[in-house]
Amino acid sequence: MDCRSRRDVLRTVGGLAAVGAAGCGSLPATGGDERIDDDGVPPSETATTQFRGGLRRRGVFPEARVPGSVETAWSLPELNTGDHTAAKASPMALPSGDVLVAGDTGELHRLGPDGTVAWTASVADTTRGIHGTPAVANGAAYIGAYDGALSAIDVETGDRFWRMDLGDAIGSSPAYHDGTVYVAVEYSAPSGAMFGLDAVTGDIVWEDGRPTDHPHSTCAIDRTAGRLVVGSNDGNCYAWSYPDLEREWVFETDGAIKGPVATADGSAFFGSWDDHVYRVALGDGREEWAVETGSLVMSGPAVDAEAGVVYVGSHDSRLYALDMESGEPQWRYDTGGRLIGCPTVTAEHVLVGSHDGHCYAVERDSGRGAWRVAAGGNVSSTPLVVDGAVYVADRATEAYLDGGDGAAGRLYKLVAEGG
Repeated sequence: MDCRSRRDVLRTVGGLAAVGAAGCGSLPATGGDERIDDDGVPPSETATTQFRGGLRRRGVFPEARVPGSVETAWSLPELNTGDHTAAKASPMALPSGDVLVAGDTGELHRLGPDGTVAWTASVADTTRGIHGTPAVANGAAYIGAYDGALSAIDVETGDRFWRMDLGDAIGSSPAYHDGTVYVAVEYSAPSGAMFGLDAVTGDIVWEDGRPTDHPHSTCAIDRTAGRLVVGSNDGNCYAWSYPDLEREWVFETDGAIKGPVATADGSAFFGSWDDHVYRVALGDGREEWAVETGSLVMSGPAVDAEAGVVYVGSHDSRLYALDMESGEPQWRYDTGGRLIGCPTVTAEHVLVGSHDGHCYAVERDSGRGAWRVAAGGNVSSTPLVVDGAVYVADRATEAYLDGGDGAAGRLYKLVAEGG
């Protein structure tokens, strides 16, 4: 079956599932005070944040602080048990202080600050499960999975509002804005598409099949610049006008763009498997700078526009701080293992997970290491900071995957040492 007919079939099946799926609840219609504003910051608790802190995916939290030294308070076992090496799903905070986290088991969990599991929802029955992070709005968690479906899950109960089958896989994290959920979808041909779905019903309101290879990247929406941008495994970064969603420019690199795209000051920032980090003008897709690292770049940049610094990891094991205007490196920090997840920037530190099995805190100004904590496996999720605690997930160890005594992937809560 070709990709076009595959999409038509999935759309028909998905539409039936969204309207008439047995046991599904009804999602309330959105209201004006339930919508996320220009910075991705919710005006009320009915619309909460999303991956990387907002629509522009900057990953910077200037009010957040972490302890000078940490220890593990608790962990949730058997979160990630598969062998797929892509970055695993990252925890997401709710206004209550609870945390949502998805795993490659295909389950979505809600946990309290003490580690108590409030509910577990089975979202996907597939060997690669979930790698994306939900967008949370209107009391629903919108999450895609490697079965190619996007689901809306009630954050209070874990029940499913709706499910829409869109393609063969979803590895990216959805974006929510103004009643619509946007997500990149992969097809096995290989090809891909960008979709917009009605947040209440799950109905498809927009589709564009421009990406010619699996779009694993997470899109960014920059309302100031009027652009929606996403990367793809075909090595291209694609741009649409926003909110009218007309095709704009395509920027070509020599390697897959697998990580999230971030936007700031009229530019898009992203890494490529051609070993470079790019800054590209959102207006016309013009290259503004390109910085070569020592290996592939799958990590999504964290962009501190106020400080004028871009933080990004590379497969060369280094965390880079780049001057935002010129791309010139300010410092490099070597963790000893590949960095494929995204860094998180707080008031004083940059947090990042490494394939050397540790989560690191690095001083953001000097690039000196502050602390590191060992996990059971490779750490590829994006760290989350909530009330001074750090949440981070790892993947299963090789020993576990080989049927031995190794550790399954876990979610860890890190707190002040001795606290």
